[in-house]
Parts: sequence; C-alpha cells; structure tokens
Amino acid sequence: MVSPQKNNSETTAPASFTSADPTRWWRMWWRSLSPTRQDRLAALAPLVSVAFFMAAIIAAFWYLRAEEVDRDQQALKRDVEYAQQRVRLRLLERQEQVMRIARDLAYGDIGTAEFVNRAEVLVTQYPEMQVLTWVDRDGRIITSYAAPTVPSEQLRMPGEKLQHDEAAQSFQSVKESNHLVYTQPPVRAGYNPPLLQFHSPVMGTSSFGGTVMAEFSLDNLMRYAIPSDLLARYAITLSDGQGKLLAGTPLTPARIKTNWHTLAQPEATEYQIAVSPVGSDLTLKAQAYRTSLSMVGNGMFWLVAAMSLLTAWLLMGTWRHTRKRLRAQDALIAETNFRRAMENSVLTGMRALDLQGRITYVNAAFCQMTGWDEKDLVGQMPPYSYWAEHDYEYLHSKLKDELSGKTAQGGFQVRVRRKNGSMFDARLYISPLIDARGQQTGWMSSMTDITESKRIRDQLAASHDRFTIVLEALDASVSVAPLGSAELLFANKLYRQWFGSQTTGHLQLVQQGGLPAERSESVDDEDGLMGLPTDSLTSASSNNAEIYVAELGKWLEVRSRYLSWVDGRLAQMVIATDITQRRMAEELSARQTEQAQTASRLITMGEMASSVAHELNQPLTAISNYSSGMLSRLEKGSLTEEQMRFALEKTAHQAQRAGQIIQRIRSFVKRSEPNRTLSQVQTMVDEALELANIEMRRRNVRLNHFVAKRLPPVMADAILIEQVLINLIKNAGESIDQAQRPATQRYVELRVVPKETEGQAGVEFSVQDSGKGLPPEVQERLFEAFFSTKNEGMGIGLNLCRSIVESHQGRMSAENLYNGSEVVGCRFSFWIPLAATQEKGDNLSTVINPNTRNPA
Repeated sequence: MVSPQKNNSETTAPASFTSADPTRWWRMWWRSLSPTRQDRLAALAPLVSVAFFMAAIIAAFWYLRAEEVDRDQQALKRDVEYAQQRVRLRLLERQEQVMRIARDLAYGDIGTAEFVNRAEVLVTQYPEMQVLTWVDRDGRIITSYAAPTVPSEQLRMPGEKLQHDEAAQSFQSVKESNHLVYTQPPVRAGYNPPLLQFHSPVMGTSSFGGTVMAEFSLDNLMRYAIPSDLLARYAITLSDGQGKLLAGTPLTPARIKTNWHTLAQPEATEYQIAVSPVGSDLTLKAQAYRTSLSMVGNGMFWLVAAMSLLTAWLLMGTWRHTRKRLRAQDALIAETNFRRAMENSVLTGMRALDLQGRITYVNAAFCQMTGWDEKDLVGQMPPYSYWAEHDYEYLHSKLKDELSGKTAQGGFQVRVRRKNGSMFDARLYISPLIDARGQQTGWMSSMTDITESKRIRDQLAASHDRFTIVLEALDASVSVAPLGSAELLFANKLYRQWFGSQTTGHLQLVQQGGLPAERSESVDDEDGLMGLPTDSLTSASSNNAEIYVAELGKWLEVRSRYLSWVDGRLAQMVIATDITQRRMAEELSARQTEQAQTASRLITMGEMASSVAHELNQPLTAISNYSSGMLSRLEKGSLTEEQMRFALEKTAHQAQRAGQIIQRIRSFVKRSEPNRTLSQVQTMVDEALELANIEMRRRNVRLNHFVAKRLPPVMADAILIEQVLINLIKNAGESIDQAQRPATQRYVELRVVPKETEGQAGVEFSVQDSGKGLPPEVQERLFEAFFSTKNEGMGIGLNLCRSIVESHQGRMSAENLYNGSEVVGCRFSFWIPLAATQEKGDNLSTVINPNTRNPA
C-alpha cells in the first residue's frame, strides 16, 4: 500500500514544483544539457557576472560625471554672459563718447584742433581705443589720431581717401543708412593685430557730413573689460563671424572619451555668445579646464576595476583553454567520422600488408571490386584468392619488389579475378605504411578499376588514327606551329610534299598571306601574349588570303586560325588549298567581260552611226561651203585678206570640231584594260553628253542636265562610267520614241548630286525620261543577261552597266515615275562612293587578299 502512494506522488510532483520549487526545476534543466553545453555555460557564467558588475560600476561613474559636467557648464555659461555684459557696457561707453564728438562736429562746435585734443584724451584714457579718424562726406580723411602702439601700416594720413577696403565699405553703408555701423575686417595672413571699427555718422542740419571712425584693439578690450578672476579661470577668446581667432589663446578641442586612459584626463568645456552691439561678427568664447579628478581619482574605483579585469582575464583564459580542449575533442571525433565515411564511400580499393606480405586490412571498395568479404581476405598470405592463376609468376615477382621497397611511382597494371570468376583490369599504387613512432609496419596498396578508362583510351587511339588518315588524304595542306617558334607541331601529307618537314613553308604562307604571326603590343585590340586577338580562341574569326607561290607555280588560298595545342601552348593552324584552276577561270571570265564591254560600246556606236554621220556632215558641209566661196571670190578677184583670214579660221574651227567628234568616238570604242584613276565628275559628264547629244538631237529629244557644284573626285574608270551614262541616255531616248510623246514632253534629265548611302558618302547619277516606264514583268528581269525588250537587242547593255557600277563598289536601281496612277516616265540611277571611301575599301580588300594579280 505504501509503494503505490509513493509512485503517485512522484508522478504528480512536476506539475506542482515547476513554479513552487525553481531550484529543482533548474537542476532538471541542467541535467538535460549535454556535457559540452554544461562546460560552456559553466565557463561563461562567471564571466557574465563580472561583466554585469563592471557595467554597473561604469554606469554609476558616468552618471556622477555627467552631473559634475552639467554643473560646470552652467557656471561657465553664467560667467561668459557676465563677461559679455562687461564688454558690451565698455563698448557702449566708447560708442557714446564717439557719438558725442560726431554730434559736436555736425553742429560745428569743434574744429580740427579740438578733435585731435579730444581724440588724444580718449586714446590716452582708454587703452582699447587705438585710432580716432574724422572722415568727410566724400570719404577723404580730414584728420586722425592714433595711439603710439599702432603700427605704421595701420596709420591713416590726412587727405587720404578710403578706397577698396572694409573701412570704405562701412563708410558707404553709413552714408546710405545714416546709422551706426560696427565692422570687423577679415583676418589676413601676416597682418597686424586686428582692430574693431566703429563708424558714427556726422549729421548736419540738412545732409550727411561724414563719419567719425573709431578703431578698438580687441586684445585691450578683452584685457580691461573682462574681470581678471574670469581670465584666470577660463581661456577667453574673441572670434569673428567665420570663427577665426581675433584675440586670446584657445585651449585644445575638447577630448572625446573613447578609452580608460582618457577617462583620467580632464576635459575642456566651452561656451560662446555674440557680443552686442557688434552682433554676430564678434563672438566671445570661454573654455574651462577641469583640474579636479573627482570620481576618476577615486582609488577604490580603480581597485575594483582592476580586480574585475583580472578576474575577467582569468576567467577568459580558463574559458579559452576549455574551448580549445573541446575543439580538439570535436576535431578528433570529426576526423574519425570523416575517415570512416571516406573509407566506406571511396571507390578506390585499399589494402594493407604487413612486412611478411599478410593482408591486415581491406576497405569496402576493395571487397566490392573483388567480390570477396573482409573476413575472407584479412590474414591471407600469397597467393591471394583474387590473383589470376595464369599470372601467379608475374604477381609473385611484383609482390617481391613491393616488399623489398622497389615500387614504381606510377603504379603497375594487373589482372584481377573476382569471386565469380570474371576478370577486370586494375592499377595498383604502393606506398609504405608508417606508424606514430615513425616505424614502417607494412605497405598500403590502392587499387583502381581501369577497365572503362582503358576502353576509352583504346577508342581515342582509334579515333586519332582515323583523324590522321582523313587529314593525310585531304587535298589541302594543313600545318600547325606555335607562334614565334620554328617548331612544326603537325603537317599532313600534302604539306610535306610541297614544303618538306620544316616550318619554312608554314612561315612562308603566313608571311606572304599577311597573317599575324608575331607579338604586337601597339594594337589596342590584341592581347599582349603572342599578339593574339582579345577574343577567345573559339570565337576569333579566321584569316584568309590568296597568294601565288612561285616555287610551286600555284595559286593558294591560305586560311589560318588560332588554337590551343594539346600541351597548352598557343598555336596557329594554316590551311592552304590549291586554287590555280579557279584563278585561271576568273581571269578568263574577266577577259570575256572586258570583251563584252567593248562589244557593247561598238554596238552602241553602231546604233548611233546615223546620228554620228549626221553630226559629222555639218562641219564637213561648212568646210566645203567656205572653200567654194573662197575659190569663187578668188576667181572674181574680190577676196580681201581679212575675208580670207575669216574664212580660213571658220574652216579650221569646223575641221577641229569634226576631228574632236571622231577622236571621242575612237576613245570610246577603243578596247583597253580597266584603268581606275582619280576622275572629276564634271569632266566625265561633259564627255558623255558630247556623244549622247548627237543621238538625242537625231531623235528630237531635249537633254537637260544638272551637276552639283564642288563635287569631290571619284576613283573610277572614266570610259566605263561614260559608257553607263551613254547607254542609259540612249535607252531613255528610245523609250520616249516608243511612247510617241509630243514635242513638249520629249525630254531626258540627267542629275548628278552627292548622296550618302549606308553611312558612306558618294555621288548619285540619275537619268529620268518621259517615256511609258517599265512593265512589272520587265522590272523583275531588267538586269538579267541576254534579256531585252527590243527585237534587235542583245540584252547585255543593262547587265554590263550594273556590272560596271558594282565593280566600282556602287549600286544601280530603276523605278517608274507616277502621276497619280499613270506612269509618266522612268528613272535609272546608280551610286558610286567617293575616292576616299573607295580607297579604304580597296585597302581592306588588299589586306584580306593582297595578291589579286598574277605576279607574272
């Protein structure tokens, strides 16, 4: 019966003693903590209690110190206000005396001599008054009296005028307002002791009569106006409105209490107030220096503080020692757990042998690899159960080398037999096993399954062989060499056939193709390492060029690219392809194009033959008429010398005209190589119009033209551009004939103006006619070769025109002109860049393909 009652009381006890017995609750909470946490709390508790005790001491000290500083501040404020009243009263007394002199001057009661006498009395009687000056209404000094202590630089001479200084500005202010003015000139470096200036106006019965200017010494004012007991207790100074020191010697700025060292030092308290009637331009400032150490000098306080610090230091040392021991214990546990986890999770098999070759330890990975359990392997002597039977002799020799210390750094490869009889390839690494005393107790072996890596290595070798076969069979030369080195890293079969096995051919291709191969630190977009572009190697674009190799007698297209070689070096790969046949085809095509251009000019002149004959008939008829007229007059004897000279000049002019027409036709149809020169636009237009006008007059078509002034030159073949203009004008005239326009609507307009296209400056040529325009089906095939809308046309005119324009890096287009929905004409236009733009493009193409002509 007793036992059940006891059990019931124990089960119901926690609910009652939780609040009634805090000590028991504390013991239960303490026991629930881990030993590590108990150690930490036991070490921290004394430290926390000492910290609270020191905080209480410091708080009490700060409270008492604040009370003491507040009392001192109130006393300082009262004393400074008292000193300010003394200075104010003394200034008001001097002000009243100066105003009395100004009033007597205004009423004419005193003159210059009396002013000097009264000024001398004031300066002698009151040390703060240094100078007394009478200034007339124009700012000119009438007379002045100064104390003997005033430096000569500050003396004012009679007749001198106040100019460009603070006194002149104050005088002007008094003159404008007729009020008293105090002013404090700014303190200058190297200037004499500052003086406070006071200006009192001299007001007559009707107008302003000048001022009486008094200058006070601030040092004397402070010395004689402020009681000596205040000067003994405080460092008193006078400052201007900007805070610059005028009189007195200040103490150092008040210290900020940041550590225990400065707590023992007295601090300076200060208070400042403006001095009336001067105002904010003059400030009285006092600084009090504490000499009593008060609570700071209390020995008991410092004794308690020192003992608290010593206790805290000892507790801190004990706590740090405990923490270090706990950290070492935690590190040992963590290291053990880490090594156990690493041992169980590592994929490398670990095996330990003693000095006799007995297996003493295997990890889980070793057992998993071989299929044998740890209890089966530990304690075995060679031959081990995982050895392959046909490798016993080889493995015994390796084990003998291992036990004798002859181990290879890179390990060795073995065949391992699993428990199920299957085999796998492995690599063993051997290292000595050293105990804590530095003695070797055996050998540690690590085994890695290399079956998959060996398979991949075999595949890579086969892939390399295939890749080499492909490169060797290429119809292009491939070579790789590091930048700035004469070593050839790779060369395929064709390269070796052309250049041998040296880097001479590689460097020749790089140099002749203008490809970068050396370090260049002068270019901003290149890296300082081997002159490579700042782009990554994988994104850097390749360079290419077409060169002629005389030794081979071949044209080669050379391409290069930067790459990172297998050993990490930066290298350059050069691929050279034989393009001799292509170059020959391009040259043949260029010759055929040239012949087509000449044929087109001949066809054009053939179509214009009747017009040219008609044009030549006029000068020839005129020559015949002039000759017949002179002969008939000679027979009659009526031909004078003047008439003969006139007739001969006319005949010569007509002959020259006929010769020019023939010469122009010959130069137009003459077959010649393309020759781009710096040509003036106006000259090309004039020569084209000279031939085109013949055709237009035959067709009764009016040819208008407009050429913009001061057009820059273009780099062009003038004959080819004239051929394009003549062809377009002739086509425009034919379009007008086909449209059968009336005489008022038969016109062709040529306009030449500057125009910017795609950011490039150039010149636009446009030929506009009043024909019936181009049908939609014709516009789609307008520039196709051998397409023509004329029955007798060959269809090469516009195609050649566009080819000529595009060879000059230009553009050509055609469009209909509309009046509402009605087609009222057509406009052909082409654009050619200026000479500077073309030269830039030519230079760029030369860099990319520097050898565009056959060197032969």
